[in-house]
Amino acid sequence: MGAISEAVAPARLGRSFRWLLGSSWTSNLGDGIALAAGPLLVASLTRDAFLVSLAATVQWLPPMLFGLLAGAVTDRVDRRLLVVAVNGVRVVVLGVLTAALATAAVPIVAVLGALFLLGTAEVFADNATSTLLPALVVRDDLAVGNARVQTGLITMNQLAGPPVGAALFTAGAAWAFGATAVLVALAAVLVSRITLPGTVRDVDPPARLRADIAEGARWVRHHPAVRTLVLTIFIFNLTFGAAWAVLVLYAMQRLDLGEIGYGLVTTVIATGGLVGTTCYGWITRRVSLSDLLRIGLVIETLTHLALALTTSPWVAMPVFFVFGVHAFVWGTTSVTIRQRAVPQQLQGRVGSVNLVGTTGGLVIGSLLGGLLAQRYGVTAPFWFAFVGSAVFVVAIWRPLRHVAHAEET
Repeated sequence: MGAISEAVAPARLGRSFRWLLGSSWTSNLGDGIALAAGPLLVASLTRDAFLVSLAATVQWLPPMLFGLLAGAVTDRVDRRLLVVAVNGVRVVVLGVLTAALATAAVPIVAVLGALFLLGTAEVFADNATSTLLPALVVRDDLAVGNARVQTGLITMNQLAGPPVGAALFTAGAAWAFGATAVLVALAAVLVSRITLPGTVRDVDPPARLRADIAEGARWVRHHPAVRTLVLTIFIFNLTFGAAWAVLVLYAMQRLDLGEIGYGLVTTVIATGGLVGTTCYGWITRRVSLSDLLRIGLVIETLTHLALALTTSPWVAMPVFFVFGVHAFVWGTTSVTIRQRAVPQQLQGRVGSVNLVGTTGGLVIGSLLGGLLAQRYGVTAPFWFAFVGSAVFVVAIWRPLRHVAHAEET
């Protein structure tokens, strides 16, 4: 058991890192259960396609609306206590929803409102949580720490959580959301055990949150490497969002997989991600971070091309697996580079600018993908994603060489 614990969370990273990792994995399991239970609940209450899509919209809106505010608040207060407090809010909302589901029929408006509140609270919790790791481990261990956190995201949020959520929902909707509430509460308890090192601000915080937000955006604008990362994530999420917005239709119509086959696609991607994070330490000892960024963007570009061309599940599934490896290796790399480059007192605000860029690309891309598929067919978004990604890779190729060394200059 000791050897397993050492492999998962090396002792050199400290006891507080282990509390953080336990909290992250526990919270991700709860989020994974809700990931399945939320859409199932909405679909059980209405067959109106607009209302079903609105459920996804209200969960995407909070990062767009409150991402920058969350970053400013994170850099002003005790980040550990912020995570505890916001998770407490999530527990209350989940508790009320669970009680309502157990005792009476819940109107769709109330469910949408609860999903919006949970999404908003999650923005603040996730932003604050992302700033804890760089405060707990040394710079050279950030890659390992992020890889372990990403492993929990894949295994708990994407592999274990959704099947458990679906099974609990079949027993009763209240069971699924009640279980989520318990797990979020446990995650709050675990993160409360973290001991953060003392930090000293260079200057007193500005009197207005707007000034804090502007400082974070200005820092990103004037830092070439982090600005390049944010721009890259925005563009590639725009092309990715266009293609993946119609993935369910692509799997069912183009690959003729059906609903169960679509579920298999997500499982294959998550399995690839698990392999990528498990091997991340080995990979980074042999490949520089800047080369990992470049290789990842080429893989993503070729993924869109391969999916646009093929009609065979036997070709598509290995492509999805490789994409899963890339997605989590690239994500871990970009987070590690950003955390190394950004001063501690700006981690929350810079992270929030990155979040807005990430979700902004997804929202715009999904709209484009839907329009393209509606007018030109289900493969049109994948051709758009291939061409757009290829053009951007050529444009960003040379600047990426310097991004990974930003913290050294």
